[in-house]
This record gives sequence, structure tokens and C-alpha cells, in this order.
Amino acid sequence: MYQTTAYDQRDRLIQTHMDFADFVVQRMRSQIPVFISIDELKSAAMYGLMEAAGRFDPGRGVLFKTYAEARIRGAIMDEVRKMDWFSRSMREKHSRMIREIRRLEQRLERDPTEEEIAEAMNLSLEEYQKVLTEIGHLGIVSLHEILNESSDGETFLNQIKDTENKNPDEDFGVKELIRELAVELNKLNEKERLVLTLFYYEEFSQKEIAGILELSEGRISQLHSQALLKLKAGMLS
Repeated sequence: MYQTTAYDQRDRLIQTHMDFADFVVQRMRSQIPVFISIDELKSAAMYGLMEAAGRFDPGRGVLFKTYAEARIRGAIMDEVRKMDWFSRSMREKHSRMIREIRRLEQRLERDPTEEEIAEAMNLSLEEYQKVLTEIGHLGIVSLHEILNESSDGETFLNQIKDTENKNPDEDFGVKELIRELAVELNKLNEKERLVLTLFYYEEFSQKEIAGILELSEGRISQLHSQALLKLKAGMLS
């Protein structure tokens, strides 16, 4: 009698989730430089989907789409990084912003304002906001980042959405990371938290969020970037 093999299960997962891989590509398109073709992104997404299908363990109680999305996003970002669009100067700006935010939070014992961060970086407010916009366009930081190598594809966002139904054997380090992330989210100002909620939970586009908050689309991009930088700075403290 014919029995379903692991290879059959993997192939079925790939075949039934190809449209989902395309959906993830479209979702990320606005974060990727325009000179990278949609075909290149789709190719990377397929690699991520195949990897997810090959490594997926249904016994862990995680939906395949949840697991696959993290792997697909990671594969796309790996491909983009390979194309070296993330310049050395932008990497340095990104790292410096995180360092200055951490220093300000420790010194002020509160969430720093844009003006304070700009001053710490010896930039005008306009120059600082321009850097935020550039970082937003490059998609350097995201709540879809994988937590760590031991988290089996789990992302910041996945963990925030469901902290009640965790496997009892889940790694203590990941649990601690979830707790720390929740603390850092609560430190954000109201607009920053609202932008993250509307973008990641409600899945509104930045244009739609701009309409809701009656701000420019560029300003929403800046708030989004700044919120994620603060989260990353807080997690590294």
C-alpha cells in the first residue's frame, strides 16, 4: 500500500502555499529598493518556502503559514543583502542611531524625543528625519525579524501576538526575550505604538495609516523607523 512520505508532505506544502509566498513578496515590495526585480524577490521567496516546508514540524503546534512567513521573509532579506544595497555608510548610521538612543534612554530614564536624538547625533531635526526615511525605505528593521537561531523561525511579531499558548518546553531565553520586548513596546509614545499596531496587526499600508492619522506618508515612515530603532535599542540594552 502506498504511504505518504515526508517528501510528499513537503511537496504538498510547497504547492498549496505558492500563492502565499507571492503575497509575502507583495507585502514586502515597498521595503525593497526598486532596482531589485520582482522575479528576483519571488525566486528568493520560493527558496524560503521550500526551506520552511522541509524543516516544518507540525508537532510544535505552530501553523505552517506562521512558520513559513518568517522563513520567506528571511530568504528575501538574505537575497537583498547579497546584492549589497545596504551601504557601509547606512550601516554605520543605523548602528550609531541605536547606540545614541540607548545612551539617551539610560541617561534620561525615559523615551527620548526626536529632537533629543537628533541633537545627540549632531544633526538637525530635518537631517535626522531624512535618515529615518532612508532607513524605512531600506527595510532595515522589522517586527518580522527572526528572534534567534533557536526560535525555529518565530519572529518578534509572532511572539507578541500569542504569548498564552506556548509549549511548556519552550526555551527560557525566548520567553525572556518576549517579556523584554513587551516592556520596550510600552515605552514607545502613543503615535509610534499606533503606527506599529496599524501596520503589523491591522495590515494597513503606510498610505492608509497616513490618512487615518492625518499625517504625510513620509512622516508615517519616519515614525515607523524610529519606533523599530527604539525597540532594537531597548532589546540590546
